Amino acid sequence: MASRSEWIGNATRPAARGGGIQVIICACSQHAPIMQITRRLEFDAGHRIPSHSSQCRHLHGHRYAIEITLSGDIITTEGLSEHGMVMDYSEVKRIANEVVVEVWDHAFLVYRGDCAVLDFLETMPGHKTVVLDVPPTAEHLAMIAFNLLNSAYRDTYGNHLQLERVRLYETPNNWADHLRTE
Repeated sequence: MASRSEWIGNATRPAARGGGIQVIICACSQHAPIMQITRRLEFDAGHRIPSHSSQCRHLHGHRYAIEITLSGDIITTEGLSEHGMVMDYSEVKRIANEVVVEVWDHAFLVYRGDCAVLDFLETMPGHKTVVLDVPPTAEHLAMIAFNLLNSAYRDTYGNHLQLERVRLYETPNNWADHLRTE
């Protein structure tokens, strides 16, 4: 009879045929390896690229998706809710929502130098507008999101947690990545 120990890495050999209980020992090291995790969230926002030579110079919107990739050691502290994780995905989501998604969702992302649109949006009381120092391209939005999130994800458990990448999808086929460079 075949044993399921084959899929546990460097586990013990299967018990002899007809054997009773089989003990499977995980060959986990004392120091868990660096692992990467990614959480994807979506939001809707409007923008325009004022100097663009084609369609993007017009007011329009997107269903953006943002992927946040973190790296760190797997938490090995027995009894912690996060045992076996780099970070709880619900915490990754909560932080991303607070810092970026809720701020940008259903907002108009406008470049500070786009005076025509800024003046127009100011005529709309209570309009959700996010003013940026750069044109709201996918590249700039990925960079801004990375910079905002970088300090928000803290190494709470001493597992070397850090933000590695923010991927921002402007459409399902077009995205920009901002990567950690240090």
